Order: sequence, then structure tokens, then C-alpha cells
Amino acid sequence: MAKKHKIFEHVEIEKIAAKGKALARVDGVVVFVSGAVPGDVVDLQVLRKRKNYYEAKVIKFHHYSKDRVEPKCQHFGICGGCKWQNLDYQYQLQYKQQEVVEAFEHIASVSPEQVRPIIASDNIFYYRNKLEFTFSAHRWLTEQDPISEEHPPALGFHAPGMFDKVVDIYQCLLQKEPSNQIRNLVRDIALERDYEFYNIREHTGFLRNLIIRNNLAGQFMVILQVAQDRPDDVAYILNTLREHFPQIVSLYYIVNQKKNDSYADLEPVHFWGEKFLIEDLDGLKFRVHPKSFFQTNTRQALNLYRVAKEFAQLTGNEVVYDLYTGTGTIALYVARDAKKVIGIEYIAEAIEDARENAKFNQIDNTEFFVGDMKDVMNQDFIINNGRPDVIILDPPRAGMHKSVVEAIKFASPKRIVYVSCNPATQARDVQLLSDKYELVVTQPVDMFPHTYHVENVALLKLK
Repeated sequence: MAKKHKIFEHVEIEKIAAKGKALARVDGVVVFVSGAVPGDVVDLQVLRKRKNYYEAKVIKFHHYSKDRVEPKCQHFGICGGCKWQNLDYQYQLQYKQQEVVEAFEHIASVSPEQVRPIIASDNIFYYRNKLEFTFSAHRWLTEQDPISEEHPPALGFHAPGMFDKVVDIYQCLLQKEPSNQIRNLVRDIALERDYEFYNIREHTGFLRNLIIRNNLAGQFMVILQVAQDRPDDVAYILNTLREHFPQIVSLYYIVNQKKNDSYADLEPVHFWGEKFLIEDLDGLKFRVHPKSFFQTNTRQALNLYRVAKEFAQLTGNEVVYDLYTGTGTIALYVARDAKKVIGIEYIAEAIEDARENAKFNQIDNTEFFVGDMKDVMNQDFIINNGRPDVIILDPPRAGMHKSVVEAIKFASPKRIVYVSCNPATQARDVQLLSDKYELVVTQPVDMFPHTYHVENVALLKLK
């Protein structure tokens, strides 16, 4: 641990580095900085000294970068989200493009000309279709809060790095209204009726989480997670929401008496209204249930699917494998242009959604399998289900297991369409496939404005 009084003065921030942090150099040593943008000239306080670099925070600005903009959110810098809200959006896109180019250049030896210009998000605020808020008996106190020995309760997001402290959120710019109004009314009800906010350390209290989902049509679903089975109190909250917000068409609650907030293994109780929301993507209708996985930026997800479909180059005669299919959105999106689509996913509930959505859209040329990808996707599976002409895959951030890479090589599809949320592991996997496949083109897509995250779609063809 470096001494906290160590100060670097008049340091110019050079560029954006990994995970959205800024990078500067002092006497040839790299310094990673939070809260700064390239072009800022600052004084830095060292927080940690590592073997080859420092970690520091800004304690004074001498000059603001021309690329800096005024953040719109009142909680910027406190809640931990939207870390790039102080950076002009065009420069956000530039750095995301740069991340993809550098990952493929350095890891897969790919020419930057093979990387298309990033697809920007038309909406840089109010683009999310789902947010989860946490109740906490202990609010994360900010500099604006009065000094007090008592910690008032909060409903909002976890403070960065704090599992037991929550930032009280009054206006979040990520989800359109009435999202903020719904959350603020629930907080008002809880305070007025003296409902206990959950204490994660002691595992006491009543209210745990509030999940708000919406679709492009402006309809909302609200799921209230509670730690105690108190039907009358739950009914009061949900009925009050129903009376105040005609946009709400579906209400659920979940009783969670575990010591963690995850609810994947719990059954939501349908309280009122529709049992699901419907999202329309180019004429395909998808049912979104309380626990459904669905890309959180719907409009950009549609752009992502269009790119994947373009890269697949389907004529109607192809067998397509969709690996890591999730709820089958991409599989169903391309099914009408393929002979057959086979989806594989390890979450059973997601496959149930995929099969249900196939029936809902009267698509009968899809088949979905449940299991760990490295166990399911093997030579026997390929022989039994037919060799694919095209493989589409969208793995988790860690990328593919090596056995899956080998199975893909055995299958030898003509084309691979690789969707990824992590260009570094994607480039690594492209390199692992490079003895049999060559990269044709990649297409970055900005799904999450004001964050450092970027999606990328790569097209590979059999040599």
C-alpha cells in the first residue's frame, strides 16, 4: 500500500485504459485514474502502488479537457454507474472502437481495416428496459447528507464495492418514466407505513428489492422482492402502484428468505395483470417474464441481431447452431431464413422461454437443448443432429471453453458468427480458431452508452 499523502502534481491524462479508467504517466510509470478524461490536467493522490503501476484519484483539476461534458445525472460519481457520463458521446464511441481494434490487433493479429465503424445508440439516456433497485437499512452517506450517527434507509443502487451500503436514488436516467416515479412512490409508502428496509448484515427486515421492466410499447412490469411473507402489506404496495400508474400492466412479488438477493431459483407470484410483457423485434414477438433474460437495450439489440443475420448469409437451406442461445432471441430471429436452427443453453428456464417463444411465433424449425456447453457441444452431438453450415455463438465474458473450440473445428461450419461482450476474449478465441478460419470483418455495437462496455460481432469463414 502506497502512502496516501503521495501526490503527483500537474499530470495530463493521456487516454482511456482498461475498464474505463483513465491513464497517465509519471516519470515513465503508468498511473490508472478514476473520474478523469483524456486532456484533463490534474493533481493526483496515490491510493495504491502496484509492481508496475499506480492507482490514484483526482484531488484537483488545473485544466478541463475539451472532450469533457457536464454530467446530467445528480448521482454521477456516487452510485458507480455511467462512469463516462462526463465524456462527450462521440469520444465514448471513439474509445470503444479503439478497444476493439487494439484487442484484435494485439491478440489475433487482425488488420484494423477489418473493423467496421461502431454502431452508435440512438438513445444515450433512457435506453434500458430493466433496472433492479435494492432496499437497505443503511444508506451510503454522501458529502451532502447531514452528519448523523444514524444511517437512514435507502432504495437505490449499491455503492461501488459496498455490499451493505446503498445509494438512495431519486432520479436515474437509464430507464424512461414512470420508472423513477414508481421507485420513489414505493419508498414513500415504505417510510410512511414504517416498513423495514432489509439489513443484509443481520438478515432482518421486510423489503429487499424492486425490479422494474418495460417494453418499447411503454408497458411496465413491477416485481417486488420481500424477505417476509406478509400478503396484506405486499398487496397494499402493489395495489397503490396499480392505482397510480396506468402504464403498469403486470405485477408480481417474490418471497425471498435466503441470505442473498438472487431469485433465479425462486418462483415469482403473479399478483395482477398480464403474466408477461411482449416485445416486438422486426415482426417477431417475444414474451418477457419476470425472470426472463432479454438484452437490456432493446433497440440496440435489434441492430445486433440484424448484423448477426447479415453475417450469417442465410439462403433458407442452412442448418444453424446457436450456441449460448439464452432465451433463443437470435435463434428465432434467423430461423425464418434457415432450414433448421439448433440452440444450446445451460439455463433450463431460458430454454423454456425459447421454446415458448417459438410456439408463440409459429416457428417450427427450431430445437433447443439444455446443458453445459462443453458437455453438450461434442462430436456425438454434432453427428446426431447434423453438421451445421453456420454457427452463431454469444458466450459469456470469459469466452469459450477450449473443448467447445475443438468441437466447432470438428463441425467445420462454412461461417461462424461470433457475438461477444468482451473483445479481448473474443480475439483470443478467434486466434484459437485461426488454423481453420479467417476473420472477414467485425462490427462493434454500443449497447451501453456512458459505460466502457462494448459488444462486437465477428464473421469468420472456413479456409
